[in-house]
Amino acid sequence: MSAYAIAHLQEAAPHPEIAEYIARITATFEPYGGRFLVHGAAHEVKEGSWPGHAIVIGFPSIEQARAWWDSDAYQAIAPLRSRHIEGDIILVPGVSEDYDAAATARAMLESLPDHG
Repeated sequence: MSAYAIAHLQEAAPHPEIAEYIARITATFEPYGGRFLVHGAAHEVKEGSWPGHAIVIGFPSIEQARAWWDSDAYQAIAPLRSRHIEGDIILVPGVSEDYDAAATARAMLESLPDHG
């Protein structure tokens, strides 16, 4: 099942280390089947606020995403970004192709104590 590394990174002043990080990151995730799905694109805020940038990297599995994050190659370049850009980063598994949100809602309702 697919998985994703999702980052919400704040605006930062241009810096040579950030450029180096961007130049080197693809080589760190490609061995794990990763690829950029969203990077550097303008986004539309529909609810709440979302200052900064959204980045999404897709992986074949959550195990591959974890292996990339924990890899020596990625950990070697991560400080190039983290010294200059604050943000939040998560790894999250995707849903299966047959995922049914209505079934999830039914199960949620059935678990409520006053469901009759």
